[in-house]
Amino acid sequence: MSKAFVKEGAESEEDEEFEAPSLPAGAKNYMTASGYRRMKSELVHLLEVERPEVVRTVSWAASNGDRSENGDYIYGKKRLREIDRRIRFLTKRLDVAEVVDVGAREATDQIFFGATVVYQTGRGERQQVRIVGVDEVDPTRRHVSWVSPIARALLKAREGDSVQFLTPSGAETVEVLEVRYEAADG
Repeated sequence: MSKAFVKEGAESEEDEEFEAPSLPAGAKNYMTASGYRRMKSELVHLLEVERPEVVRTVSWAASNGDRSENGDYIYGKKRLREIDRRIRFLTKRLDVAEVVDVGAREATDQIFFGATVVYQTGRGERQQVRIVGVDEVDPTRRHVSWVSPIARALLKAREGDSVQFLTPSGAETVEVLEVRYEAADG
């Protein structure tokens, strides 16, 4: 088979698009306003700062002659492909984002997208999670995707409700202790 039709080795891995977290079929890409701002800020930084800087470096390196052993040129071209892939990914995700203004929600004890939920596990441990979009997941801040098992179980529950969901170690029941909607955290 002709090499023109086959991607081989590391180059095929380089050319793959960023893996987007999956959404249920037909679901919208819900996102908090702060998550949208963070992604938009990253896109602007890539377009206005990083990409032009790398283009200048590659252009300079190319003017130095032999490109086959020119590390600045080779690395610069690779970095440029990475930046362009990230720009395409961010552009696609932001184009289809459905921004939800959590601060505009009326006070309620029912759990919807954007809620911060405090719950108690069957072992008596108190946990807190914030339900956010698939592109905003941050385990260190306890931000979970609205399509995650815990979030899906919690959605539409109210304070005082017990909900059950599946974990790798089996079914777990949690009791909802508190529901609040906090303004965007930047």
